[in-house]
Amino acid sequence: MAGLAGDNPGAAGPLTLSALRGYRAYARRWVFLLVISLLSCSNAMLWLSFAPVADTIAQHFGLSTEQINWLSLVYLVASIPFGVVAVWVLDSVGLRWASLCALAQTLVIFSPAKLAALWFPEHQRATANMIGTMSNPLGLLVANLLSPALVKKEEDIPVMVRDSQLGIYTIPAGLAFLLATACLWESAPPTPPSAGAAHSTSEKFLDGLKLLARNKAYIILAVCFGGGIGIFSSFSALLEQVLCVNGYSDEFAGLCGALFIVFGVLGALALGLYVDRTKHFTGAIKIGLCLTSLVCVAFALVSQLQGQTVALAAICSLFGFFGFAVAPVAMELAVECSFPVGEGAAAGLLFVLGQAEGVLIMMLLAALTVRRAEPSFSTCQDGQDPLDWKVSMLLMAGLCVLFSCLMVLFFHTPYRRLQAEADANPSIQEDTCPATSDPSDHAPHPAATL
Repeated sequence: MAGLAGDNPGAAGPLTLSALRGYRAYARRWVFLLVISLLSCSNAMLWLSFAPVADTIAQHFGLSTEQINWLSLVYLVASIPFGVVAVWVLDSVGLRWASLCALAQTLVIFSPAKLAALWFPEHQRATANMIGTMSNPLGLLVANLLSPALVKKEEDIPVMVRDSQLGIYTIPAGLAFLLATACLWESAPPTPPSAGAAHSTSEKFLDGLKLLARNKAYIILAVCFGGGIGIFSSFSALLEQVLCVNGYSDEFAGLCGALFIVFGVLGALALGLYVDRTKHFTGAIKIGLCLTSLVCVAFALVSQLQGQTVALAAICSLFGFFGFAVAPVAMELAVECSFPVGEGAAAGLLFVLGQAEGVLIMMLLAALTVRRAEPSFSTCQDGQDPLDWKVSMLLMAGLCVLFSCLMVLFFHTPYRRLQAEADANPSIQEDTCPATSDPSDHAPHPAATL
């Protein structure tokens, strides 16, 4: 049995116990995670490349900022119909082909939960999911920093397109392509790393969708977390337009977007390590959403004031720290509350609903704006009177509070996958059972049945 301990055969704890049960973690799981992360990062870079300089782009091409916003919206719109296809590909065809065919955001952004379930032992799943999920915001970070740095004036736009999109932006995608074709030959490991992986995708695709439609906890999570995705997508795409009206430069908006993502990654890392150790998914996500709502309200108010650079930078940092932190936890929680439905369906449909809500929220926020006579302090450059975003930002904050309240009041679930793993490993039942419950849950934790 010595060869079954995976990457660290001498380690104590869950890895050694899993090895004694015949499970194995392969070193190449990290290569797979790197490929998914690179693809997601590259895709996000392209998605948000024009948003940080939307007003300058609009002026250069003689378009309105509403038309430029569709360069970001089209990602969300396209992911709604193709998201269902991506879910089927992940659960029925496999991870490797989903990576090679990653021509759209859907196939990549749904993959971390599936990858973590199939390739990583139970004590590393949340961390692996966090790394894969947070690679998407890292791409947004590059776009928020690079686009304003390259486009100082209208004449710089061709330089941005040539040097960034045809150069820097293609590097992660090219590296991922080489790694995927040269190093990855299978969608699942020969020996599963955990009992949950051994039973992954045990339900057929359509049967899994039916089970999800009847799962109250999953529906509440999908609606609330999907709304959070929509709010964050709108925030990222509209940040520059909201701030320029009150005299903030594109460079400062890009800095706020960068802080939003950097602190978001740090928050996700801290929370991912915490839930990997404690398995308190429900309590972590409820607290995170409540704190996110408070910061969102603060942004809605302070963003309408002038000269508040320090306050806005701090608010954007906290918004990312609390908000992004719950994303990988929600992916794991979706799998836990819906097991034995396939991980691709459980996590993917969260994002499909999130993209649909994102389209509606972004269109609603834009529709509530009104043109106002350009004040002397405005830095917007689209050639039209700037938009007043006050009502839109208050609505965004109200929606964030609403989704958080619904989650706190109505979401309760057993951790079905963890319980199934404990039932499949009676020799370690005593070690794993305490982790399958959460102080905030008020329901018993039955085996993996819906």
